[in-house]
Amino acid sequence: MMMSKPGISGRRRFDPFLLLIFLLVLLLTLILARAVCTLPMGGEGLAGEVARFQQQSGVESPVTAVLLNFRGYDTLLEVMVLLLAVIGVWSLATASFVKNSFATSPVQISVVRLLAPLMCLVAAYLVRQGTHLAGGAFQGGAVLGAAGVLLLVTELPWLSVVPSLLLRIGLLLGPLCFLAVAILCMFSGRQLLQYPSGEAGWIVLLIESACAVSIGLTLASLFAGGRPGGDVSDD
Repeated sequence: MMMSKPGISGRRRFDPFLLLIFLLVLLLTLILARAVCTLPMGGEGLAGEVARFQQQSGVESPVTAVLLNFRGYDTLLEVMVLLLAVIGVWSLATASFVKNSFATSPVQISVVRLLAPLMCLVAAYLVRQGTHLAGGAFQGGAVLGAAGVLLLVTELPWLSVVPSLLLRIGLLLGPLCFLAVAILCMFSGRQLLQYPSGEAGWIVLLIESACAVSIGLTLASLFAGGRPGGDVSDD
């Protein structure tokens, strides 16, 4: 006697949980639409306030001044979200370095070995440029992440034996540096991420450099799809 496959002959059962999720998403969409429609049209915004305090930010780029100084706690939370994303992925699976049935092209290996160091230099340039022009930690981190993806798809053998401790340190470098600066600012009698006068420039550059490394490793780790093979948690 042949049994019919589920979902073909019978109708799908009603799931009240999915209906609840749909209604909540619809409600959130309506709330956001109403908030957008009630925004004032043609407002001046905060460009004037940013320009007025630009010299105190320690950087010449207004975008970097907002992201790393005036509203630094927003960026701190964004960096923490990226770290939580990696933790979530690592808790689910282990990154596998499965060898292809065919050997990687020597041309591809040579190109990646040439491009990867160059991309690291471009990332460093973008981080440094972010203090006075367009650029910064997220742009530099994206380039570093792209370099990591190139190394992963080329399946270089040394990637599978990279110490997990070094990867963990790199992932924590940006969030911990950002958080340490915030705590030191509060312990010195200032508000959260209120940098000392005259020292904001190098502090912003320090945070951006650390965050760029962490963002690049985060993007590459998410592409890998799991924690490193042979990790201590697997023992």
